[in-house]
Amino acid sequence: MGEHHFLLVELINKIFGKIVLLFYSIVGIKASNPAKPIPPHVVFVFVIVLFIIVFFKLVVRKPKILPSPLQSFGEFVYTMFEGLLVDIVGEKGKKYVPMIGTIGLFIFFSNIAGLFPGLESPTSNLNVTAGAAVFVFIYYNFQGIKEHGILKYIRHFAGPYLWLAPLFFPIEIISHLSRPLSLSVRLFGNIMGEDMVILILASLVPFIVPLPMMALAIFTSFVQAMVFTMLSVIYIAGAVAAEEEH
Repeated sequence: MGEHHFLLVELINKIFGKIVLLFYSIVGIKASNPAKPIPPHVVFVFVIVLFIIVFFKLVVRKPKILPSPLQSFGEFVYTMFEGLLVDIVGEKGKKYVPMIGTIGLFIFFSNIAGLFPGLESPTSNLNVTAGAAVFVFIYYNFQGIKEHGILKYIRHFAGPYLWLAPLFFPIEIISHLSRPLSLSVRLFGNIMGEDMVILILASLVPFIVPLPMMALAIFTSFVQAMVFTMLSVIYIAGAVAAEEEH
């Protein structure tokens, strides 16, 4: 599929392109496209992050006992993530709400961004989904080490009995290393596929035919965000409960 041209990407590169090229030259990186050193997926990641920050700043601004519709929406979103964590991790899961909420909202808004004119879904780029998946991988392992200590956390990879460690340890390591791959490729494939189908339909029969597919894309974008979020919660639950399992 050919390169798309977005006005926002052109503008950002016009403003910050020379600074980015200078930084690349300092650190010894060769830009693949010197005319556009800031690729579209990077621009739209910052757009999504900025949107989430501004939107939820407005949500929590001046909270009231009788909540406004915007405040009610914010409370609903928080309660949804909190409930998911408490159901899977337990009461101590509440402390992971900021991370899970942030990654879940980022994935969802990134998924649906491509449905708006002039925007592209950052999650249709493997670099973005891989970055999110690697972040989740580092985070849940860090929480497991923080909860049990590094030796006890590594111990749970060895299985229920030490004499089974030569069998269990390689299997557990491969299983954990495959998680970022499955998280990133699943999300990337689904969102890229959706965007391509909508783009093809819009180019063939504009205005009418793409609408049902766009409605379906909103639903599947939510489902994919929930799958990514739920798997992240399950990985955290497994890491912090490792000591109890063995």
